[in-house]
Amino acid sequence: MRPLPLRTGAIEMAIFVNADTKVIVQGLTGGQGRYHGLRNQAYGTQIVGGVTPGKAGQDVEGIPIFDSVADAVAATGATASFVAVPPKFAAAAILEAAAAGIAFVVCITEGIPAQDEAKVYNTLVRDYPGTRLLGPNCPGIISPGKCNIGITAGEIAQLPTASGPNVGIVSRSGTLTYQALYELKQKGIGVSTCVGIGGDPVPGTNFIDCLAEFQADPETHAIIMIGEIGGSAEEEAAEYIAAHVTKPMSAYIAGVTAPAGKKMGHAGAIVSGGKGTAQGKMDALAAAGVRVGLNPTEAGELMAQIIAEMA
Repeated sequence: MRPLPLRTGAIEMAIFVNADTKVIVQGLTGGQGRYHGLRNQAYGTQIVGGVTPGKAGQDVEGIPIFDSVADAVAATGATASFVAVPPKFAAAAILEAAAAGIAFVVCITEGIPAQDEAKVYNTLVRDYPGTRLLGPNCPGIISPGKCNIGITAGEIAQLPTASGPNVGIVSRSGTLTYQALYELKQKGIGVSTCVGIGGDPVPGTNFIDCLAEFQADPETHAIIMIGEIGGSAEEEAAEYIAAHVTKPMSAYIAGVTAPAGKKMGHAGAIVSGGKGTAQGKMDALAAAGVRVGLNPTEAGELMAQIIAEMA
């Protein structure tokens, strides 16, 4: 795949990752790791190595393979890892990356038991506070024109401009992450960073983490938040927005028609005891000053209005 000339003239802000981020792929020799890792490289991401135990000395289209993350970090200076391994190996892979000093781990793996996720999350908090996990079960992160880690198609992301205004995106839904990107691209609105946090019950990075980064990022001028039914993450985010976020926001909550008590889609999307409903989340965000759309397209249109007002 031919590398795209995306870095020329790009500005180096964004959140979590940028053009200087060096990435290894844990599972690069597997089908998913190879496919998405090479797509990330073709986008312009610095994929500097892969990790598969027992395959050191091999390569994937010129990308060297190492036996361990520690070996890969020592040889390449990588600071980020893309974990694309089966569920039963994912927890160990994440912790191996943390132990090797990787600062940012993106795990796309779906189907990791919630107990494993909880153990990994708490181990990172306790033993590896310098490591941030994005995911698991997420599409990853893209700072357009700079770095793409995960399974997002780079061609649907509009590059940010030096003058702005540019929009940051944080989404709990994988598919709606892509739609939010494309809605903005159709309107010619640049994106600073788009973060898919995943919908599992124990995400390594949550809405508030991303909102805090976007609020502090000078390249981000407005924010789109995509939530969904289940849990209380959106309500907690609304409280944070009301207290700390001054940048204008639009949002969409998926699952308006979902019946209470029924699991919808994946492990995190369950409504119980009257809590976690789409309407409750929409009301909380609206009360915090967020413009809430009734569908993803409307959320994009609301953001276009915000951008027009900022011009």
